[in-house]
Amino acid sequence: MQAVSLGMEVRGVQRGGTVSTCPVQVVQIDELDGATQYAQALAGCDAIVHCAARVHVMTDRGIDSLAEYRRVNVEGTLNLANQAVAAHVRRFIFISSIKVNGESTPRGQPFSISDVPAPQDAYGKSKFEAEQALLVLAKQTGLEVVIIRPPLVYGPGVKANFAFMVRWLQSGLPLPLGAINNQRSLVALGNLTDLIMTCLDHPAAKNRTFLVSDGQDVSTTELLRLMAHAMHRPARLLPVPQSMLLLTLRLIGLSGFAQRLCASLQVDIASTRQLLDWTPPLTLEQGLRQVVAGGREAEC
Repeated sequence: MQAVSLGMEVRGVQRGGTVSTCPVQVVQIDELDGATQYAQALAGCDAIVHCAARVHVMTDRGIDSLAEYRRVNVEGTLNLANQAVAAHVRRFIFISSIKVNGESTPRGQPFSISDVPAPQDAYGKSKFEAEQALLVLAKQTGLEVVIIRPPLVYGPGVKANFAFMVRWLQSGLPLPLGAINNQRSLVALGNLTDLIMTCLDHPAAKNRTFLVSDGQDVSTTELLRLMAHAMHRPARLLPVPQSMLLLTLRLIGLSGFAQRLCASLQVDIASTRQLLDWTPPLTLEQGLRQVVAGGREAEC
């Protein structure tokens, strides 16, 4: 871990029953909500990086989805922040989501920090509500709040759709994704953690919100080709017209997947670069090589 290598004392918090692979002290909790107690974890802490959340829950049928997201992402976050104030923590870094800005952008018109938030799903709405609650708390108490909104984060051990694409490329089977002309912003885990490290102490980060990405946008087709190159494998991509691909996916009930696969979602990080004098240390190609290397290590 970067913080450990710099001589910082790091303390992690995780839910009971999970196995920690981090070389740091770990405090176990049972649940993440408005009643969780963090006294042991917060003792002597100067700063908190809060990235835990309820996310990507696809089985919310029959329950109030927004209420469940709020219980964890809003009430749980504010509970931790209030306890941080009581423990005299100086700075609270909240990992939010680009979903606070919205679900997609017109190609060539990236989200910027000056845009009016427009979250559309329960996850994005709960993250925005948590942001607002934290900024109110900052004004009331003096707690320094930093909000970071990343797009898709990738790195060793990445899961969900990104992992699916890696496995498919490894199989050598053709994919009908050779003619997608969107533009997507992503962020390598190493770039996100580098920005977090910058925000721990940077005076200009206090009570501000930052967008983050690799600073290099690609289409889904280009991403697959770069991934295949990093894996030293051919990219067998069939040039199926994007309109036909979208129609097929929607007809078989995969509208959400079609959105993530073909829509554009771009992020403008000019403000982050300027205010923090920050540049992503990893290129997209370097980040993808780390994904591939991490996968190989997991197979050993």
